[in-house]
Amino acid sequence: MIPLTRPARLTPGARVAVVAPSGPLPEERLQTGLDILRGWDLEPVVMPHVLDVDGQFGYLAGTDADRARDLQEAWCDPSVSGVLCARGGYGALRMVELLDWAAMRAAGPKVFVGYSDITTLHEAFAARMGLATLHGPMVAALDFLKSARAQEHLRATLFAPEQVQVIASSGAALVPGRARGVTLGGCLSLLASDIGAPEVRASARGGLLFLEDIGEEAYRIDRYLTQLARAGWLEGVRGVALGSWVDCEAYDTVRALLLDRLGGLGVPIVEEFGFGHCDGALTIPFGVAGELDADAGTLTLDVPALT
Repeated sequence: MIPLTRPARLTPGARVAVVAPSGPLPEERLQTGLDILRGWDLEPVVMPHVLDVDGQFGYLAGTDADRARDLQEAWCDPSVSGVLCARGGYGALRMVELLDWAAMRAAGPKVFVGYSDITTLHEAFAARMGLATLHGPMVAALDFLKSARAQEHLRATLFAPEQVQVIASSGAALVPGRARGVTLGGCLSLLASDIGAPEVRASARGGLLFLEDIGEEAYRIDRYLTQLARAGWLEGVRGVALGSWVDCEAYDTVRALLLDRLGGLGVPIVEEFGFGHCDGALTIPFGVAGELDADAGTLTLDVPALT
C-alpha cells in the first residue's frame, strides 16, 4: 500500500463546506459547531440540504440525491478548501455511487473530515481519488461540541499538522511490537459492509488498520471481523490500532473477542487508542505512512497529515 495524496492544510479565513451525507441533525448542535469553526477563523458554508430529513426514512438527512449533490457541489466549488461532515448515522452507503467521481477528481484534493458512517466515504476517497483524509470529529456531534481535547487536536491537524505528527494515546499493547505501514480504517461495521462494492480496495495489505465501532453486540463484532478475514481483506495488514467500543458489551468481552479474531494476524495490536465514538477523540489521518508502536501507544507519521 502506497501513501495517498495529501491535501493542503487550512489557513485563517479558509472557506469550509459543511455536509450531512448520512443522518439528520439538530439545528442547535449545528449552530454550536459553526461557532467553534468561526472561532478558528474559518468561514463555514452550510450546504442547502444539511438540515433536511427524508420524508419516508427519517434516519436520513434528506434524499440520497440531495445528500450526494451537497457533497459534490461542495467539493467542486473552487472557493472551498475543505469539506467537514456534520454527523454520521446511516446513509453514506446509499449515496456514494451517485457522486460524479471524475468531476471530483478534476476539482483536485481538499481536506475531508468525518468518522462513523463516513468510513464509507473515507474508503471511496482513497480508492477512487487516491486522497488522504482525516478520521476526526464532526461539526454537530456531541463528542466534538463538548470536548476541548477533540477540538484542539482537530484544529492542530487542520492548521499546524506538524505539531501532531506524533499521535500519542493512553493505549496499551494487546500484542507488543512496532509496525510500519499506511493508515486506513474506521468503523468496523462499515468496512465489512463495503466488501464487494464497486471500486473498493480489495484488502488492507500494507496498512496500519484503525478499527472502532459503537452499539454492537459481541456476536456482531465477531461477524464483521470474521467476514473481513474470510474475504481476505485482513491479509497483509502490518499493525492494528483499536479505538472506542462505546455501548458495546462489557469491554473485557470485547477485548477477548478482538484478540481472538485479530491476534492470529501476528502483528502488533494496541487497544484503547482514543479515536472514534469517544470523549476527546483524536484525529487520525488516513492514507499517510508511519509507524505504530503498540507498547508506547503512539502513531508517528512520516510526514504531516496535510501539506
